[in-house]
Amino acid sequence: MGYNLDAARIASLPEDAFYIADFISEDEEARLLQRVLSAPLPRWTQLSHRRLQTWPSALTKKNTLLSSPLPPWLKTPIISRFEALGIFADAPHGAPNHVLINEYQPGQGIMPHEDGSAYYPLVATVSLGAPIILDIYSKNGNSDNATHVGDESERKPQFRILQERRSLLLMRKSLYSEFLHGIAETVIDEDLGPYSICNWDLLREQEPYRDGSVTRETRTSLTYRDVLQVAKMGNTLRFLNK
Repeated sequence: MGYNLDAARIASLPEDAFYIADFISEDEEARLLQRVLSAPLPRWTQLSHRRLQTWPSALTKKNTLLSSPLPPWLKTPIISRFEALGIFADAPHGAPNHVLINEYQPGQGIMPHEDGSAYYPLVATVSLGAPIILDIYSKNGNSDNATHVGDESERKPQFRILQERRSLLLMRKSLYSEFLHGIAETVIDEDLGPYSICNWDLLREQEPYRDGSVTRETRTSLTYRDVLQVAKMGNTLRFLNK
C-alpha cells in the first residue's frame, strides 16, 4: 500500500485534517478486531453509551501516563505506517504512546468534546468493522479541556467526516485545539453526500451512500495519541512507598 499525506488532506477543513481510506487491509482489520474482542473482560470499561479499552493504561488524575510499552499488535503495522508518513515525528516522544479503543453499537455515540491538553495536539484514528460519521463543531466560548461540553449535542455540526472501515483519520493543529468532535446517537446516519461530507472525494467507495443514508453496524475505533507527561514505574513505586 502506498501513502501520500499531502494527497490525503481534507481541503475543506481548517488545518489540519487528512483521510486515508485504505490504511489497513481487510486481513489486518480482521486480526485487529480479533485481538480487541479477545481481550480479557477486566480490560473493558463499560460506559452508559459505549465500552472501551485503554492501552497501556488509563491516565492518572494528574493526566500522567505510567511508562509502559504498547502491545505489539497495536504497533504493527499501524505505527510503522505512521512513521513512514512522518506522523508523530514532531511529537515529544516521536510516536504515539497511548491507544484508546472505543466500541460503538448502533445507536451509541459520544457527545461533542475535546481531547484536551494532556496530549500532543494530534489524534490519529483507525476505524474497524463499519463506517460512522464524525461531527465537528466550533467551540462556543472557553471550555475546560478534556471535558464534555453541555448542550453541544443540540447544535448542528459545522463539518461532517465519513470514516469508512479500514480508514485513517488524522486531525491536528487548529482542528484539534479549536473545535469539538462527537458522534451522534443514532441507528441511521442520514443526509450523506458530496454537499455534506467534507471528505467525500477521498472515500474508497461512494456508491453505498448514494441514497443519502447508511444503517449503523458495530464500529470499533483505535485512537492513537502522545501523552505529554510520562512517569517511569520505578519513580511511581517510590512515591507510593513514601
